[in-house]
Amino acid sequence: MSQYHAPVLDQGGQGMTSQRARDRLVTLLREEGIRDARVLEVMRTLPRHVFIDEALAPRAYENTALPIGFGQTISQPWVVARMTEALLEFGTPAKVLEIGTGSGYQAAVLARLLPGVYTVERIDELLRQARRRFRALKFDNIRSRHDDGMLGWPAEAPFDAIILTAAGEVVPQELPAQLAPGGMVLGPFGPADRQHLLRFRRDAAGVLQQEDLGEVSFVPLLAGTR
Repeated sequence: MSQYHAPVLDQGGQGMTSQRARDRLVTLLREEGIRDARVLEVMRTLPRHVFIDEALAPRAYENTALPIGFGQTISQPWVVARMTEALLEFGTPAKVLEIGTGSGYQAAVLARLLPGVYTVERIDELLRQARRRFRALKFDNIRSRHDDGMLGWPAEAPFDAIILTAAGEVVPQELPAQLAPGGMVLGPFGPADRQHLLRFRRDAAGVLQQEDLGEVSFVPLLAGTR
């Protein structure tokens, strides 16, 4: 399947939010092992500074996580790029569910590459902010929901892939049943001091096979809504 190109308005920026700053970030991501040219191009063109508070905009293209309120963060760019690359490694999924919308940045990266992105957020105000960003950037292939992400989005299942942007001990029990045949679950798992990015792929017998993609650091995955 070819790359999906959702439209993105020019959000040029100046100084620390300029295109030059984005290019430097992409150079760093490449040096840190990101190889997928499609992912690097999205990271180069998508304006990360519009997904954070204006006061933090000068730090938008640093390779670091940043606070977005409510005890949450926008993930480190390398982590976003690595998760996206891992999602695309075996082909381009047509329909992906994201658990944890947060600022909306990961969903926006996916929406530049995939036909359909569904995203669930438990914190209502964060979701409201993310939706405003999606509208401003003219994404028409992102659907969002305020709900407990542990439950997934069964009414829209099955999904070719499910990506979690917060860390849990195990895969929430409701999610595997929402995967299409051959689908995958990708996310950080483990205790706070030993989180690993894990990819679970269904084999021919329908069993989820686990792959460890390395150490990461995420905020915890929580149940409920607020």
